[in-house]
Amino acid sequence: MKTSGIIDLLSYAELAACFCIIVVMFVRKQMAAYGPLAAFLTVRAGSSVILLCVQHLSGHGLDRGHAYQVYFYVYWASHTMEALLGIAVIYNLYKLAMAPLKGLQSLGMLMFRWAAAIAVLVAVGMAFGPHVTATKFIVTAVSQLQQTQSILTLCLLLFVTFAIRPMGLSYKSRLFGVSFGLGIMSVMSLIGSAWIPHDQQTMFTAFGIANGVAIVATLLTWMVYFTLPEPKRRIIVLPTTSPFLRWNQISEALGDEPGYVAVGGVHPEIFAPAELEVMRRASMKMILEPISINE
Repeated sequence: MKTSGIIDLLSYAELAACFCIIVVMFVRKQMAAYGPLAAFLTVRAGSSVILLCVQHLSGHGLDRGHAYQVYFYVYWASHTMEALLGIAVIYNLYKLAMAPLKGLQSLGMLMFRWAAAIAVLVAVGMAFGPHVTATKFIVTAVSQLQQTQSILTLCLLLFVTFAIRPMGLSYKSRLFGVSFGLGIMSVMSLIGSAWIPHDQQTMFTAFGIANGVAIVATLLTWMVYFTLPEPKRRIIVLPTTSPFLRWNQISEALGDEPGYVAVGGVHPEIFAPAELEVMRRASMKMILEPISINE
């Protein structure tokens, strides 16, 4: 079989796997918990359908020049959405992993939002340069965004791998399976960003086949994780010296609302009539009752 035929076969396998995972997630009632992942798979499946149709219609009812333009914009638009949704998936996975420790969860999510915003701005900023065309700007910005998302994914995978036991999870949990699959995709994406500039002769390369196999393997892994029953999360029991416990307490304390005191005179109008009546009766009681002093 030719290289192009293998690429097409892997594309159809990827499309079928995406739809199967979405169906399994719906049946297992995991759409709410893993909403960003479902959106990621939907965008990937939808773009695959459009790209495959354009590829087959090119030269057969669709002018090759127009087909190239449609393919280019759909390809990079879908990659942009996948990169942004990939960041949303990472954010969601961290939220699920740190659910028992609300303090660390809130602090980490705040830091992650800032990091993601800065990453997007840096990716867009690096795309600007002298004599930049619209095509070059799109390619550069999306490529930088994908690289940033891949690095964030690998950092999350490293964190989940080391913190999975303290967080009451196991390697059979869906959270680890999704993180592991995203890690595989991120590694292939980083390899591709280094490979493509040195091999632009044809899109049907050895890396294209390797990347297709890795993606299909990742989707099949996710399908297995969502199909099999997930083990229940263990109750977290941390020693008093645990750094997770210490940092969680600090994070909760930092997130508490400060106390408030009244400064200056307090006007009676701010109290409800019932509160005024209670205070009046309490004052009268203090005045009328004699004060007894033990000699």
